[in-house]
Amino acid sequence: MIDKHESITAKICSFVRAYHSAYSDDIIFDDNLAYDLLGQEDYVRVGQLIENSYDTGSYKKDALFDRNAIEQHVNEFLSPIPLSRIRYTEKMLGDFVKRNGKTQYVILGAGLDTFAFRNTDENIEIYELDHPDTGRYKKEKIKELELVIPKNVHFVSIDFNKDNLIDVLLNAGFDRTVPTVFSILGVTYYLTLEIFENTLKMLDEITDSKAMVIFDYPDESTITNSDKNSKVFKLREMTAKLGEKMTYGYKTSELTDALRRHSFTVFEHKDPESINNTFFKDRTDGMRAYENVHFLAGVK
Repeated sequence: MIDKHESITAKICSFVRAYHSAYSDDIIFDDNLAYDLLGQEDYVRVGQLIENSYDTGSYKKDALFDRNAIEQHVNEFLSPIPLSRIRYTEKMLGDFVKRNGKTQYVILGAGLDTFAFRNTDENIEIYELDHPDTGRYKKEKIKELELVIPKNVHFVSIDFNKDNLIDVLLNAGFDRTVPTVFSILGVTYYLTLEIFENTLKMLDEITDSKAMVIFDYPDESTITNSDKNSKVFKLREMTAKLGEKMTYGYKTSELTDALRRHSFTVFEHKDPESINNTFFKDRTDGMRAYENVHFLAGVK
């Protein structure tokens, strides 16, 4: 299934959201809690990691990082995917709630997502699923910040390699009869199609009402692109350095067929050109959509 643990890429995504909210003059997605939840120490640690070309042994406890040294890299290589996919997902969620009323929102591999504390709609019941290590890390951060956990928020521990997703969700209070949105962001890059399709199968089996699944995915060029100057190649190189190597790419037709086999049809597919036109048109800071990353929303 899906196994993210307390991954460094999850922290980088949180850093990107915090950095963008603090410094950008043209906000794509304003995550005003990202910095607080990540915390000063980890924020600086990630900034130094970026500045030192992802050398995990380069951290200096009493130092900061040079914003000027990382600005271009953050804007061009790190920001486009996390910022656009979370804005897209939360827009799709909002539209789904308007159409269907009371909705369950299940975040698979939630990491340091802050929606639970930014959300003001009581119609949304939120289930954050992640590895126990990440769950403990996040709950420690929440306790340090003295945040009040809303009554409609459920933090659910799951070892995706061992536990059954259906059993875990039902034990956490998930209601099969309530319309549900599932988000699976930043995960498909590390999964075979077979493993990802098994996830879709379980989402089909656990829902007896309307459902939507939203995910981002890399296409075949993620693996075949050998241009060392391309963003795709550099992203692949970066994640490999961090021990989270991207080894898979999907054909859109493969995913469409997998969705169909498990009661889902494509509601919307945004290819790189569409993503660029929607989120990055006329920007002057170097941000552009990745040429290999797509967004897909399937409905049941």
